[in-house]
Amino acid sequence: MLRKPKKRWTPELWASWKPFGIGEQYPNNFWEVFRAMWQSRDQLPYAWRILNEGVCDGCALGTSGMKDWTQDGIHVCNVRLRLLQMNTMPAMDWHLLEDVVQLQTKSGAELRELGRLPYPMVRRRGESGFRRLSWDAAIALISDRIQATTPDRLGVYVTSRGTVNETYYAIQKAVRAMGTNSVDNAARICHSPSTAALKSSIGAGATTCSYKDWIGTDLLVFIGSNVANNQPVTVKYLHEAKKADTQIVVINNCREPGMERYWVPSLVESALFGTKFCDRFFLVNVGGDIAFLNGTIKHLIENGWCDRGFITPYTAGFNDLKEALQSQSWETLERFSGSSREEMLAFAQMIRDAEKAVFVWSMGITQHECGEDNVRAIINLALTKGFVGREGCGLMPIRGHSGVQGGAEMGCYATAFPGGKPITPENAAQLSDQWGFTVPATQGLIAPEMIDAAHAGKLDVLISVGGNFLEVLPDPDYVDEALERIPLRVHMDIVCSKQMFTEPADTVVLLPATTRYEIPGGVTETSTERRIIFSPEILGPRIGEARPEWEVFMELARRVRADW
Repeated sequence: MLRKPKKRWTPELWASWKPFGIGEQYPNNFWEVFRAMWQSRDQLPYAWRILNEGVCDGCALGTSGMKDWTQDGIHVCNVRLRLLQMNTMPAMDWHLLEDVVQLQTKSGAELRELGRLPYPMVRRRGESGFRRLSWDAAIALISDRIQATTPDRLGVYVTSRGTVNETYYAIQKAVRAMGTNSVDNAARICHSPSTAALKSSIGAGATTCSYKDWIGTDLLVFIGSNVANNQPVTVKYLHEAKKADTQIVVINNCREPGMERYWVPSLVESALFGTKFCDRFFLVNVGGDIAFLNGTIKHLIENGWCDRGFITPYTAGFNDLKEALQSQSWETLERFSGSSREEMLAFAQMIRDAEKAVFVWSMGITQHECGEDNVRAIINLALTKGFVGREGCGLMPIRGHSGVQGGAEMGCYATAFPGGKPITPENAAQLSDQWGFTVPATQGLIAPEMIDAAHAGKLDVLISVGGNFLEVLPDPDYVDEALERIPLRVHMDIVCSKQMFTEPADTVVLLPATTRYEIPGGVTETSTERRIIFSPEILGPRIGEARPEWEVFMELARRVRADW
């Protein structure tokens, strides 16, 4: 008789074990600490220095060492512990890249586990894999191709995997020196609808409040946002908010277990009994947010629950909104929202009774065809009660990735210059005077447009700093076809990703990047709260010939524009 083999308890199995509780959310920090120590066991002193001295390169909440600006005490989350391995892992065996067939079937996680990219590599059409080349040869190859084409056929994309302000700034400046504004970053795919709607409505393109405003506000509303999974450090803030009698509401298309109850391991009470966060779930259809929020505002107006003392002196267009909502029947709002008139009334009553409120949203709001209008609906609701510009009030498009807030602010954006200035001939001329070279005055290609241009055969060079278009954009088959049609693709990253192994139209170059902790002199990042946080260089191992991205782009610009 065959016997079932005994389960071998690896660190990964220990980390995934949940000894009790069904359908609830456990952070399992004990196991995450154990797994992080195991994965970084060869570099434990270095790992400790990163945790103790560094800035979290996971989410965009912002820490300095193991502390933040919202509460006292230690703050370390699962995301940061899992990312330790990225900073402490050794170099991969680069000979594996000589035959990509065996790598093309691996998942993104399996590719990352191979280790760090150590050297520049190149693969030509018809070749089975990559071969090593020098940095000088790689820079010469890329700069020659850029010089041989026109600026409108060049695209540069920068992800937010811990990318820092100095890198964003230097890259966008270098790309504009090469004659194009086609430089974009991950904020485009995440929160560009938030930036556009907030800027046009209230004049500020990011959060209007801090995390401290969560604690003690009357009403904390999460819309299309699951912070328990995506920004797990915030659960400690939610625990304190509940102790301060804050009501927490979630508007989503499903009941997220982590938003209902969570075990916060650094708090004894919560670690033992868990913390029930959500006071009320309002379930809506996917894409039904506008209808639900409009129904809520309609109730507020019909019952005279709006704050006219705020609306009259500080807002515009209220009567237009009122007329628009009068033309929207309750039947229509119920059908599109997937909710009922009574549910909308219940939420309106919570808004009515609150003196202070904070609205938090994320990808569940922005990653829709109507993402910008979704955000405008949230802003409209907040303005009806004056929940902007006061302590305990605010609008917060919460960022998911470390440093992504700085991407657009540093001007690494196809549709804006540094500081969020629009791309106009006047602003381009001003920058040209400051920088000493001609800055293009027309908008560049945003990230999805680069893929469309590639698919249409209108892109000759694509440089992707991190990221993986195959995993973040819809229709991966279309994206794969587009990548296959680009004569020169350059992927600069810390580890391998699946898009590197898409067949080359002509040439694919891989460039090894440093982590933020390896950049000489240290760097800064911008958090969701728009804090500028210094992230120091940390002594430790260095991988092969990895170089900082900003340094590589400056060298490319010098080669491409040698006449300047």
